Amino acid sequence: MSTLTALAKLRAEQAGRAQLVTTVRHTHIAERPFVLIPLKLAGEACAPLAAMAGTDRDQPHLLVVPQPRNRTQRFRFTEQLAALLLPYFDSCREQTETYTAARGKETRERYADAPQILLPNPGGLAFTRLLGRSTRLRRTTGEHAVDPAVPLLGNWLTWACDQSEFPGSSLLLCMTGLLTAHWATGQSSSEDGNLAAALGWIDPPADLTGPEAALPAEDPGQHPPAGPATDPVFDRTLVELIAAYDAAGATDDEQRQAAAVRNLETELRTQLQPTWRDMWHGIDLLRDLPAGRSVADRWAYDRTAFTLRSQYIAEGGAPQPRRDHAAGAARRLARLEDAVARYQTDRAFDDPLVMAEYELDGAAFSGQVVARDAERMVQGPKRAVFRPLITLRTETRPRTGDGKDVRSPARTGQKAVIIDIREAEDGFDVDLELSGGLGKQKPPALPGAVPELGEELLYTVLGGHFTTAAVPDDTDVPWTHGGPREGYQPTDDDAKEVWE
Repeated sequence: MSTLTALAKLRAEQAGRAQLVTTVRHTHIAERPFVLIPLKLAGEACAPLAAMAGTDRDQPHLLVVPQPRNRTQRFRFTEQLAALLLPYFDSCREQTETYTAARGKETRERYADAPQILLPNPGGLAFTRLLGRSTRLRRTTGEHAVDPAVPLLGNWLTWACDQSEFPGSSLLLCMTGLLTAHWATGQSSSEDGNLAAALGWIDPPADLTGPEAALPAEDPGQHPPAGPATDPVFDRTLVELIAAYDAAGATDDEQRQAAAVRNLETELRTQLQPTWRDMWHGIDLLRDLPAGRSVADRWAYDRTAFTLRSQYIAEGGAPQPRRDHAAGAARRLARLEDAVARYQTDRAFDDPLVMAEYELDGAAFSGQVVARDAERMVQGPKRAVFRPLITLRTETRPRTGDGKDVRSPARTGQKAVIIDIREAEDGFDVDLELSGGLGKQKPPALPGAVPELGEELLYTVLGGHFTTAAVPDDTDVPWTHGGPREGYQPTDDDAKEVWE
């Protein structure tokens, strides 16, 4: 927990209401997100019990598995979920747009929209990941064949869960994580994992404080858990209802079976409906926050990723393997590290509250321009180059040293290098050599490209380009890392992957 977040939590506890820790929203919220609230059978890793899902807050779809240990019913549940989710994915492909790629040298087409799946908490994400893992490699012919929609749904769920690991991606998100990334409550981090409790702190009723509004969330009788685990007290009722269904099935009494299913649906709806309302309440709260300026760019990247994945699946591409090969794992790690660096930079450049964290940690410093040389030329290896110089007066000594590259959120396309740091009468003077964004290779620079005297600026070590070592192709992997690998094709062993 950062210093400012800890301070915000203390203020929230004192005020009795959650405190904003950002000035803008750092995540895209789609106009029509797909909300998914899964429940699973207690004691099972991925035995689906029920789910409430859909894009219409007033008409949610309830999916129920009367006997979660029945393999046929499990796959019927997956087919029903696919009947909801796959058309939603298709609706995102209705329109395309042209964008410029490859550093402005090539134009391409991508979908103008992308799916966004919202889950209540990390437990729901773990369930969804395992559901995708357990279905994407199933066979559609031969023994134990399943409906073609089942492996297709598993393919998409696995991809969406993989994308959720990349900071800044908005394709699959957890509501508790979204809320606590923007608000600090006066309760512990583990209590923030309770969606209803977090919402109680963030938006309590007018006559209640945050702690008072969050208190009912601790009582499963007043507010059932947000899944995928069920309340142990409710499990007693659930056992009786499933037993009644099994008893009706043993006697082939269709009317008793239908009544047992209706009873199950009624009870499970009472367990899921409160969380459904909480999910849309959270969506409304997030939409009320203005979006950061880099959010649209990251959503454009999500749309590009969705377009490429759609094309890959349409062309008959194989589903994700059970385990990444060495080269694929290395490339994925590099993308994750790059995404972390870029997301940290975007958040800090968009939000002064986030940047304040880096100032406290010494990764950023601010001050006033007290001197400038807008026509400075420096002799390079072959010729003189245009490198203006400014001096920034700071109250405290920057923790970054000489020769360090820094950037200012006010001039994201311009790099500065710390040339010297020295003591002054009322602080420290930092000499910064500027390059980029000047417009020309010789004086004068573009108007406003060189900061003026008296201008207040902030510089940070964030914003540099992240580079990684080259990763060999799959066919060039050395034997020490598994050796060359041909294109992945699922095997019969892959298709035997179990649910638990």
